[in-house]
Amino acid sequence: MVNQRIKTVADQLWQATSSGQPIAPVRDAIEAAALDGDVLTAAYEVQQQVSQHRLDAGGRLVGRKIGLTSKAVQKQLGVDSPDFGALFADMAVSDGEEIAWSRLMQPKVEAEIALVLGRDLPHEKHTVADLIMATAYALPAIEVVGSRIANWDIRLADTVADNASSGLFVLGTRPVSLDKLDLADCGMVMERRGEQVSVGGGGACLGNPLTAAIWLADVLVRMGTPLRAGDVVLTGALGPMVVVEPGDVFSAQIEGLGSVSALFTHK
Repeated sequence: MVNQRIKTVADQLWQATSSGQPIAPVRDAIEAAALDGDVLTAAYEVQQQVSQHRLDAGGRLVGRKIGLTSKAVQKQLGVDSPDFGALFADMAVSDGEEIAWSRLMQPKVEAEIALVLGRDLPHEKHTVADLIMATAYALPAIEVVGSRIANWDIRLADTVADNASSGLFVLGTRPVSLDKLDLADCGMVMERRGEQVSVGGGGACLGNPLTAAIWLADVLVRMGTPLRAGDVVLTGALGPMVVVEPGDVFSAQIEGLGSVSALFTHK
């Protein structure tokens, strides 16, 4: 039986997703729903219920995103580990494809390294070697984050319940194998119509995007939903997020991986 309070919060977030109208923070309702005071578990239960709504509506799960990989953002939210959300096929946007503003909710963009898996990751504890062997290739990516919570008034429970504040994602089209890359040293520059707006690199993502991906693989096994061959993993932001305005054009260049672009319409 699903905790009725959990279901109510999930229904509210799903309605916000469907209507495009943000709602008030849900952290207090999640805290009230938490058994034995485990707010984080309750927040992930809400996320799972919202994901089930997407699946029931015909959605296809294609991977996961990792959030809160920046130590500065972790400190801001009072946590010491990342979080994660689900990626669905209808969240994927082609490189350079126009993104209708009507699809977005309070959007921001960040540049990331995406890993595409060629093998399952089923072990309780994974090694770097396990992850490298399981990764078919890497791609540059732009994540378009968004929030169903009004004014981005979020704490950890809010963002976890809200699918780690996910929106859309754009993948580059030139796959690169990991033996050609040192992900920790990959520099990133993101521009808005030629103006530099975000700079960073792989070291900003828990020291190495592989570290973030290993964390995710281990957590998902414990939750009974391991990463599978074909999954896309967005490993976390390489630099600061940037607020999106209608008509913006962003291009992210990641060393060794090439570039990827996100274009936004006015309506």
